[in-house]
Amino acid sequence: MNLSAHILKIAKAAKKASYPMALVSTKEKNLALIRMAAALETHQAYLIKENAKDLAVAAKANYSKALIDRLTLNPKRIASMADGLRETARLKDPVGQLLETIKRPNGLVIKKIRVPLGVVGIIYESRPNVTADCAALCLKSGNAAILKGGREAIYSNKAIFKILKDQLKKTRIPVDALQLIESTDRQAVHELLKLDELLDVIVPRGGEELIRFVADNSRIPVIKHFKGICHVYVEAQADLNMAHRIVMNAKIQKPGVCNAMETLLVDRAVAKKFLPSVITDLQKAGCEIRADQATRAIVKDGIKKATEEDWRTEYLDLILSVRVVEDVNQAIEHVNTYGSHHSDTIVTKNKKQAQGFLDAVDSACVYVNASTRFTDGFEFGFGAEVGISTDKLHVRGPMALEGLTSYKYEIYGTGQIRT
Repeated sequence: MNLSAHILKIAKAAKKASYPMALVSTKEKNLALIRMAAALETHQAYLIKENAKDLAVAAKANYSKALIDRLTLNPKRIASMADGLRETARLKDPVGQLLETIKRPNGLVIKKIRVPLGVVGIIYESRPNVTADCAALCLKSGNAAILKGGREAIYSNKAIFKILKDQLKKTRIPVDALQLIESTDRQAVHELLKLDELLDVIVPRGGEELIRFVADNSRIPVIKHFKGICHVYVEAQADLNMAHRIVMNAKIQKPGVCNAMETLLVDRAVAKKFLPSVITDLQKAGCEIRADQATRAIVKDGIKKATEEDWRTEYLDLILSVRVVEDVNQAIEHVNTYGSHHSDTIVTKNKKQAQGFLDAVDSACVYVNASTRFTDGFEFGFGAEVGISTDKLHVRGPMALEGLTSYKYEIYGTGQIRT
């Protein structure tokens, strides 16, 4: 069977399974997720063995440390995957939720009911845990899922998928509701994006190149999970010790993820006091600093000059751009000009300045006195996430169970006709 026919077969099977999938009870869905979680833990050694194949390829290809970290499975991360499935099982099932009841003068009763999207295609890179997270969220929300991971994690993705799919055979969930495209040929993505009659939505999750490619080539509606150019703004009335902790966490804890800080903005009023110590600690942690002239006048050693392109760059690595700004208005202007509408935070004790930042910054997640690293489905109490949507239509921010649903109207009459 050629690639086009193979992708079509997968999509048709998922579409057929999506109708009974929408009717599966919450109890049955939760049972499946719990079984899947236990199976991941039971087969930990198998997962690590298969993951080692991906890591060997990554080492040979000289991948960055950040990418290798995203690829790596170990006992702790496998346990985290399993916990994510169990957390999703504990969450309230959105399917069937009554959103609104409208009673018309003619006696019609109109009910707005939450329903699954149908068939969700998810195209992603690097992180094998996405296979488990997205499968869990799609199944709990009553959807069929077609997963397409990147070539860099192919052995890991296949292993996780096999474990999850084997558990479905022991439940009332249609086995074909979960599909994985194993081909690493980029043409497979082209073929999938043509199938607008079989898929209801496509979610690309990965680098900017992948997302633009999908958006430019898809006949299917796309929910874009775009790059994360996240900012931390240290305002004039910030608690500088708090700011120091937030900056270090937002950049250093896990630099290769979309909710890591990429640009630090510091108010001129506190720049001379704050920048020397925080830059020293960032550099000690291995972070390269690229800064504007004002910053380099304060800290003179070991700092590169920032270019216009740096303000627009998602590094996903231990590189940080730094700028001194005059006030909150200039900080807001910078974030809205150069940011990707993902996650941004202000550190301040001034409630008025904090509220102004919250109101004016056009991002999916805007924080006061907290790290941008909290933009995450699990941290928001959503169990997991398909990704962080930077779109404004349908869903924004961490896309979890509710984001994987739509609604329909159920209308009850007693013989009414329109005249």
